[in-house]
Amino acid sequence: MSDGTREAVPGPDGRLRCPWSLSAPLYLAYHDDEWGQPLRGDRLIFERLSLEAFQSGLSWLTILRKRENFRSAFAGFDPAAVAEFAADDVHRLMSDPGIVRNRAKINAVITNARAAMALPGGLSDLVWRYAADPGPAPRTLDDVPASTNASKALSAELRKHGFTFTGPVTAYATMQACGIVNDHLTACFRR
Repeated sequence: MSDGTREAVPGPDGRLRCPWSLSAPLYLAYHDDEWGQPLRGDRLIFERLSLEAFQSGLSWLTILRKRENFRSAFAGFDPAAVAEFAADDVHRLMSDPGIVRNRAKINAVITNARAAMALPGGLSDLVWRYAADPGPAPRTLDDVPASTNASKALSAELRKHGFTFTGPVTAYATMQACGIVNDHLTACFRR
């Protein structure tokens, strides 16, 4: 994406891709194998929601580089296990150089695990309720919103259930990551 293009561009194999995917090998693999692919299950949705919250204010590449460390530090993002974390776990996490050591975000993940455990029907069902009829596929990155009415409503419902660090932008990024919305560009081979 060094030329500033906002449209799909050929990748190393010649297939057209969203331009952001070509700036690093981790982005390419994430784009091709995960982003925008339908994902269900409370643990998987909880992981994406947690990682998107940690990404706030940082590069997604930073999170991808630390993802295995996050998984190890947060018990594989098993909400039941994380809901049991206590002060000593927060201290352990704040001392872990393999993750983003932000106390507010660490506390949010623990708070959100507890909130997820209390959800009737589970986190995956709640998040997937906000899947909407897809609008037209984005042609350029300029057509991809930072948030939508659905992500604002999801954010409000998550907050109502006690979640934190789940604003409309984080909710929308989670929806993209879990394939609830498909924001691959029209010409992208993953569309």
